[in-house]
Amino acid sequence: MVTLTAQLSVARALGDWHMKGPKGSACPLCSEPELQETLLTEDDEFLIMGCDGLWDVMSSQFAVTMARKELMLHNDPERCSRELVREALKRNTCDNLTVIIICFSPDPPPRIEIPQSRVRRSISAEGLNLLKGALEGNS
Repeated sequence: MVTLTAQLSVARALGDWHMKGPKGSACPLCSEPELQETLLTEDDEFLIMGCDGLWDVMSSQFAVTMARKELMLHNDPERCSRELVREALKRNTCDNLTVIIICFSPDPPPRIEIPQSRVRRSISAEGLNLLKGALEGNS
């Protein structure tokens, strides 16, 4: 986590007025947010909004994977948010902790089917005998 003067996480910069000076002054903090607009697609299932206490202890991908599994089980975004908070607490988060899940569909996320590998495996007669001996304790 990047900090400003070892006092303030940059993500919290919007409310800490004592760190800001008058407009145009040379202070270390700017309160103008950086905004980004993203168009949602049919593939977008949910949004996770969390503060430093969540992101300090888990990656975005872990949070998405965990939220997806939870939503597939019970399709309850509030309960899913609580589970992410519990996981962050288990990981000893040391910062404030808020999580909000916003689902873009009333349906639970669909199961993602991972195709089975079509790799053929074989073992030689000698390898089979060695394996049999090892399993029988005759190594």
